[in-house]
Amino acid sequence: MCDYSLMAIPNRLAVPGDDLVIYRFGEGALGMAAAFDIQEKRVCRKKQRFWPRLKEFFKQVPGIPAVCIPPGSHLIVRDIPQDLQRKCGLKSHIGEAVFTQLTVEEGAFRDAIRFNNGTEVLLQRFAEGQRVRVLSVSSGEEETAPEYCGITVRTA
Repeated sequence: MCDYSLMAIPNRLAVPGDDLVIYRFGEGALGMAAAFDIQEKRVCRKKQRFWPRLKEFFKQVPGIPAVCIPPGSHLIVRDIPQDLQRKCGLKSHIGEAVFTQLTVEEGAFRDAIRFNNGTEVLLQRFAEGQRVRVLSVSSGEEETAPEYCGITVRTA
């Protein structure tokens, strides 16, 4: 649902209709955040003076919660870079996908997106700012034989 690297960040479960953005959290890992939360944070920062912004920067608790997506949830991924489209055999900058996890190994990035052509891409390989819309949230994942797209999957 949320990579190990995001466990210390406040989070919530995705709901159908969520507009999400791939976001780099304070710890450096990429995850999903609500587009509204990111926009709201930017507006608030612009209104703050230097010292309050500096204090906020050093706070331990980040202001933007991670949005956790259960495996098997259906998504629309937008703004797919051309190099990723080429590597994965995608024909458009927009693609339908299913959220999945590549491993259950502790301490490994596991969140990935499986496109309709079967290729899986680790969430950490996406560009910050890419947009994702949650179409449906699922509790189970269908089994298919994935074709990995430029990902090294660690096995135990």
